[in-house]
Amino acid sequence: MPPPAITIAVDGPAAAGKGTLARRLAAALGYACLDTGLIYRAVAWAVLRAGGDPADDAAATRAAESLNLAVLDDPAVVAELRSDQIGQAASQVAAVAAVRRAVLPLQRTFARRPPGGQPGAVLDGRDIGTTVCPDAEIKIFVTASLDARAGRRHQELLSRGVKSIYGRVLEDMERRDALDRGRAVSPLIPATDAWQLDTTALDADQTFQRALAYIRDHLAARHGQRVSGPRATD
Repeated sequence: MPPPAITIAVDGPAAAGKGTLARRLAAALGYACLDTGLIYRAVAWAVLRAGGDPADDAAATRAAESLNLAVLDDPAVVAELRSDQIGQAASQVAAVAAVRRAVLPLQRTFARRPPGGQPGAVLDGRDIGTTVCPDAEIKIFVTASLDARAGRRHQELLSRGVKSIYGRVLEDMERRDALDRGRAVSPLIPATDAWQLDTTALDADQTFQRALAYIRDHLAARHGQRVSGPRATD
């Protein structure tokens, strides 16, 4: 029988760099990767496509209960899910307890039985280490200053040809942070045993190198596994 899959939880607020980091870690380790934020965006997207209101708990719950993760395999849909409008709506549906209950089994199944028989899974979101996978082998909480995160999102939008005003992005991010941190169910907080990584002054490569070093040392100490890359003391 193969050993249990290793789960790496990567949590943090919007535009802190957790999504990019999770994808790069999964590729380096040969693990499966799941952006759980896209699940809530898909729920919000489904509600809006049906002409519903993301603030309608019943509509959001119905969309969550009928969600098929295969929708995340469509690049065109994923591109639409990453819009700011969907992001704001996602924070609304993510605050609904019934929605979170509906998608929780999908996330946990992915972590316990990664697709393709891969030896581990990297899940990024806002409550992976605290609620979805509290027993995750490794927990990383990625953060950055509000100004840095708003600046990154502003530049991202401009690079995609989307009109953007920094002040408006900053206000939207403050509002979303308040929703994520203030919700009664699974608020955005670091797990007590999470390693916190502040990326304010780091680029994507530096963030990846530091996280991989941390994971490498942890796996070597716990399982004798060797992972290519730098050590935490490098």
